[in-house]
Amino acid sequence: MKIAICGKGGSGKSTVAALLAREYARRNRAVLVVDTDESNLGLHRLLGTDAPPDLMGYFGGKGAVTEKIMAAMPDPSSVDLVGETWTIDGIPRDYVALENWVRLVAIGKIHDAGEGCACPMGMLARQFLDHLDLGDDEVVIADTEAGIEHFGRGVDQGADVILMVVDPSFESLRLAEKVADMAARIGVPLRYVLNKTDPISAARLRESMPDPSRVVCEIPQDPGILAAGLDGRVLDQSHPAIVALANLLDGTREGRA
Repeated sequence: MKIAICGKGGSGKSTVAALLAREYARRNRAVLVVDTDESNLGLHRLLGTDAPPDLMGYFGGKGAVTEKIMAAMPDPSSVDLVGETWTIDGIPRDYVALENWVRLVAIGKIHDAGEGCACPMGMLARQFLDHLDLGDDEVVIADTEAGIEHFGRGVDQGADVILMVVDPSFESLRLAEKVADMAARIGVPLRYVLNKTDPISAARLRESMPDPSRVVCEIPQDPGILAAGLDGRVLDQSHPAIVALANLLDGTREGRA
């Protein structure tokens, strides 16, 4: 199963990705978290790992990947960066961080001022996810960058489900409408996770969502999760809402099968 997690900046999508990854690991599933956010510097801490080297390095680095893309202009989509089919176990170990049976791969980060756009990361992320061949008990969780650019890059197209994390804000609600439209266009099921809520904000979010029936999980404001995120500590606790979410995703997957 491939799960893409999206949302606006600060909504808690990386927190949800980490909690869900740890929950699937507790179920003895092989879990790979793919960090496709070139600006996220803290996901590895939530998972309790060191920051892995950019997978971009395996393919020659950002400069080499950019040259391949530019050489293919005006049809950059014709470039095959990945080539072969990959398995979770087949990913080069030098580019994988592992802790508590959760693997983490980071596609690439912006490291220097003026180094150029993140388009090569987006293309590599899409092709890498597309070329992953998963077994029945394997789970890939892709943590995307804030906003909707990943839809434009095609990163979400190979997902089995998109989870959008919605926090109590006007911006999240408006983004939810846009994400619903884009998910429908690519034909990938979309579900909403309400995060950082209290009873009042949760009720108002449900009233204002473009399709409340797609809300599958509600994570109340949790001081423990907030403190871990602030301190950069591992999120190793089990959360009832995440347990229920994993149950639902597994049931949906089995129903489609």
